[in-house]
Amino acid sequence: MAAFARSAPCWVDAQLPDLEAGKRFYGELFGWTFRAGEGPYADACSGGKLVAALAAKQDGRMPTAWGIYFATDDIVATVARIREAGGQVITEPVRAGRAGALAQVADPGGAVFGLWQAGDREGFQKQNEPGSFCWTEVHTREKDRVDAFYEQVFGFQATDLSPDTEQDTDADDSAAAGSAPAYRMWSPAGTEPGPDTAVCGRSVITDAFPAEMPSHFLSYFAVEDCNSAAGNAVRLGGRISAPPFDMPYGRIAVLQDDQGAVFAVLQPPVSEKGAE
Repeated sequence: MAAFARSAPCWVDAQLPDLEAGKRFYGELFGWTFRAGEGPYADACSGGKLVAALAAKQDGRMPTAWGIYFATDDIVATVARIREAGGQVITEPVRAGRAGALAQVADPGGAVFGLWQAGDREGFQKQNEPGSFCWTEVHTREKDRVDAFYEQVFGFQATDLSPDTEQDTDADDSAAAGSAPAYRMWSPAGTEPGPDTAVCGRSVITDAFPAEMPSHFLSYFAVEDCNSAAGNAVRLGGRISAPPFDMPYGRIAVLQDDQGAVFAVLQPPVSEKGAE
């Protein structure tokens, strides 16, 4: 049985100009250790378990960014659905040795993501714990097209949340009331949609952001202390894009590493941690 539900996020990696600098930054920030992967690729481990990878960029035109991969049990069929739904195929499915097969694609708004069909490597061996992946969301200006795309391609079940009220809302009512755009959470097909089953989300890029900001995925890593992680990122040469702030699901900060790759950190609410 696969470790990941079809369409669930299963892996993240960062494409960086300087791999060794990336290992130093994330090794100190998250306590990761590294082992050699395929080619210019370093697997990141937390407590001896795979959590991510860093890769040396092979083309300077590629963005310095974190990439997210979604699990599929039939990568060829998923790529076909992406084309049918108005997405773009950047890299056709290719084998990564015995580890699995991958493809790079983009949604109708231009946000890039990966697909992963597992072979010997399923993906994360640890998540939702400090030093590991815990969430991802697509930021887009093409809300309606993008929502339809992911729900058609992956069969996601949607739950709309108002960032102001923390309550489930109807997106049209929220917009009519002039409130902030609804935040949409997606749960895998076959599950009861809601925060407890959600695996990723969608946020809207409003006019408050620069016009040149492209659609993109933002991935989150769990930390024990959000304020401390933000301070350490700066000490290590990174930057704070959004200072720590509180949300219903924890304390969040958006950061950049010392090479410009953007990511977020999330400190779960005290009640959540205390219940574990």
